[in-house]
Amino acid sequence: MIGLFVFAALAVIGGFFLSRRAALVRASTSGVRMHSRAGYHGYLAGWLIGIPTFVVLSLLLTFAPDMSRLVAFALVAATALGMFAIAYTLARPDFRARTHVERIVQAALGACSVVAVLTTLGIIASLLYESILFFAEVSPIEFLTGLQWSPQTALRADQQGQSGAFGAVPVFTGTFLVMAVAIVVAGPIGLMIAIYLSEYANKRVRSIVKPVIEILAGIPTVVYGFFGLLAVGPTIRAFGESMGFEAPTQSAIAAGSVMGVMIIPLVSSLSDDVINAVPQTMRDGSYALGATKFETTSNVVFAAALPGIMGAFVLAISRAIGETMIVVMAAGRAANLTANPFEAVTTVTVQIVALLTGDQEFDSAKTRAAFALGLVLFVITLVLNVFALNIVRKYREKYE
Repeated sequence: MIGLFVFAALAVIGGFFLSRRAALVRASTSGVRMHSRAGYHGYLAGWLIGIPTFVVLSLLLTFAPDMSRLVAFALVAATALGMFAIAYTLARPDFRARTHVERIVQAALGACSVVAVLTTLGIIASLLYESILFFAEVSPIEFLTGLQWSPQTALRADQQGQSGAFGAVPVFTGTFLVMAVAIVVAGPIGLMIAIYLSEYANKRVRSIVKPVIEILAGIPTVVYGFFGLLAVGPTIRAFGESMGFEAPTQSAIAAGSVMGVMIIPLVSSLSDDVINAVPQTMRDGSYALGATKFETTSNVVFAAALPGIMGAFVLAISRAIGETMIVVMAAGRAANLTANPFEAVTTVTVQIVALLTGDQEFDSAKTRAAFALGLVLFVITLVLNVFALNIVRKYREKYE
């Protein structure tokens, strides 16, 4: 079957070049002015050959995987040659190839948009379906207001097990605690880096510092997790012992600090791009009125760039909420209801992974609890995005 795909690709490439050459030759011999460039005739031939040929290939792989290779090749070759004959006939100077190519591209872009929307709807539908089944067994009030999280249930009638406690408040509390620590670390540092690079640093410093900072974004999260477990956690524990209180190696502040370092490039890069997009005329007007560099940066540039900075912070918050590996290694899995960042906590994503892995029944309340956690987290993230969009819209109207 790989040979058939290679043949289909070669047919598309050959159709492109042959149709383009045919359009040029016919235009030169007939003396008729071409409506579309020769390249559009080639692109049209590529679409006409490629789409039906790959559709036939997909159907053969799906419904007739055991078909003889010779028969399959004959079907693919017949499809490709037939569509090439049509494309070659249409390669005329007066044919509006550009119009048809633009329509095909527009339809392809629309199809991609539909796929994205349908994927989102499918995710929401799956979350809703499994969550409804979960809430049929567990009260939504208990889930949203319960203070104990211990989703251990008996899987069989002859198996002894707990009835399960599905109070998700400790899980969401740990999620927001780790996220808050991460934003406290990444927010000010990332924003100050962006302001320095865009307003104060010269080109040489900027060309060195910005790529170095963005390297942090390319480090795997498991490496951050190891760093938090082996370096940051013991350091915080030693600091706590020196101050007279006990602090475990795995804690919310350890995971949040490491996570904050990880998302610094996200905040700094996006904020830097937004600040650089502020028109220079606004800075010049502020300087003309006698404002200093600091006053211009804080009162004019920062205010004008605030919508984009808010967007950067919301994206960083979403990144922090969705992180798993760092929390597993640096914060642990204990579902503690606490506001103390020096204690071990767990997050929604960690619990989802724990609930959906291992030897367990998929239709049990324990497994379906993961979908309920995901649904509530989806709603919370949606509310945060709507809130951020309202702030962005408010200040955008003010400064545009």
